[in-house]
Amino acid sequence: MKILAVADEESRYYYEYYQPGRLKGLDMIIACGDLSRAYLEFLVTMAGCPLLYVHGNHDERFDKEPPEGCVCIDDKIVTVCGVRVLGLGGSHKYKKSKYMYTEAQMRRRVLRLWPSIASHRGFDILVTHAPARHLGDFDSYSHRGFECFRALMERCKPAYMVHGHVHLNYGMNIPRRTRFGDTTIINAYEHYLIDYEEEGSR
Repeated sequence: MKILAVADEESRYYYEYYQPGRLKGLDMIIACGDLSRAYLEFLVTMAGCPLLYVHGNHDERFDKEPPEGCVCIDDKIVTVCGVRVLGLGGSHKYKKSKYMYTEAQMRRRVLRLWPSIASHRGFDILVTHAPARHLGDFDSYSHRGFECFRALMERCKPAYMVHGHVHLNYGMNIPRRTRFGDTTIINAYEHYLIDYEEEGSR
């Protein structure tokens, strides 16, 4: 299963310099926030596969004009080709904004999802905008990760966590891909191609 993950900056390779067939063969696109409506609509049209997205901290405009043909997965689990995907968008709160949350607010969102997690018997991919705490985040409130994401991964052991928010051009040594227990964590800044394989023995 091939999954294209995108976040924060429109990829010139898949947009400005797009060539026919470049998005062929994808089974799913995951958008981790702070991307334009036009870009997401372009991707879903050209790829012809489901595009799942969460809100970034700058995505209030989607409340009035959500990207057509795309599926918002904030606070829900959506299954594509047998893969269960859970979405929790938004960033740590550093000013007043609809898609910014304190640690306590994000923890309550996770708690409200437990009935759905139980009914789906877990999930395979955690999609967020912000990273988990101490896993590719910064100490500043604007780019701090959430502790509750770590606890969620420890308990449910998804195959992947995919996030954005921390741009790879912010500085040196920002990890693109790392590991936390049984979970591979990917920073989807701009774009990243995931070759997902069902791990039946997990």
